[in-house]
Amino acid sequence: MMPLALANREEDYTIIRIGGSPEMKRHLENLGFVVGGNVKVMNTLNGNVIVNVKETRIAISEEMARRIMV
Repeated sequence: MMPLALANREEDYTIIRIGGSPEMKRHLENLGFVVGGNVKVMNTLNGNVIVNVKETRIAISEEMARRIMV
């Protein structure tokens, strides 16, 4: 298990756990980050992580990516 921020690019991962405050968890869930869901890191740019989740590309901060465990 590791944070999404440290995941290799272009590899599929399954979300195991989401940490953080209840508000952050709710926000990430609304974006499509749910336990058991698939996610792929597409790129990292200026401290942001661009991921593919539920067939949509989303940019999240590195801080948020560190709270998503894959």
